[in-house]
Amino acid sequence: MILQKAEITQALYDTAAFAVVRVPTIERGCEIAEGLVKGGVRAMEVSYTLPNAGEVIAGIKERFGDDMLVGAGTVMEATTARLAILSGAQFIVANCLSDEVARICNLYQIPYAPGCTTTTEANHALALGAAYIKCFPISNVYGPSLVSLFKTPTPWMPLMASGGISLENLSIWIGAGVDCCGMGSLLTKGTSEEIAANAAQVRRIIDETRAGASSAAR
Repeated sequence: MILQKAEITQALYDTAAFAVVRVPTIERGCEIAEGLVKGGVRAMEVSYTLPNAGEVIAGIKERFGDDMLVGAGTVMEATTARLAILSGAQFIVANCLSDEVARICNLYQIPYAPGCTTTTEANHALALGAAYIKCFPISNVYGPSLVSLFKTPTPWMPLMASGGISLENLSIWIGAGVDCCGMGSLLTKGTSEEIAANAAQVRRIIDETRAGASSAAR
């Protein structure tokens, strides 16, 4: 089954967390993916800071299929975006906003999450069809308080946080209303079993926090 933009965007919201991966080999990428699947976090971003990112994306998709959503990260221009999509990337994340990348993603119905630091930038990204606004690098600077800075004037803005998220503050991020969280070493370091254990804690915190918020809203 080929998942299209709306379905992948919803799937990212449902899992609410993904690993930010930079690995030298396909084998290590698959080890991380195995741990994530076991722990219930079924999404990962493979960063194009390494030249083998496309091979890693293709290798993980070949092994795990629909069990893992695999995206491409640090996609700063349209050529890389198209190459990532051809490699099997199901969503595109960037540290900056590019009109050209937004158009490529829309053309091929791929969710795009550009890094934005201001509401002007973020609203421009939404007008271009961005699926999420990645709060980067300001997630590290402001912490969970940035969610209200964006969502108070624009409550419909889907936010992705990346940076500064830990097991200790994840519930605060989710409770504040962030829609999806990218995590580095927490979900990428250690053995497959260690990654699975951390992923299981991430899954539990997200599910419990969202369930609590839903109950409180009734």
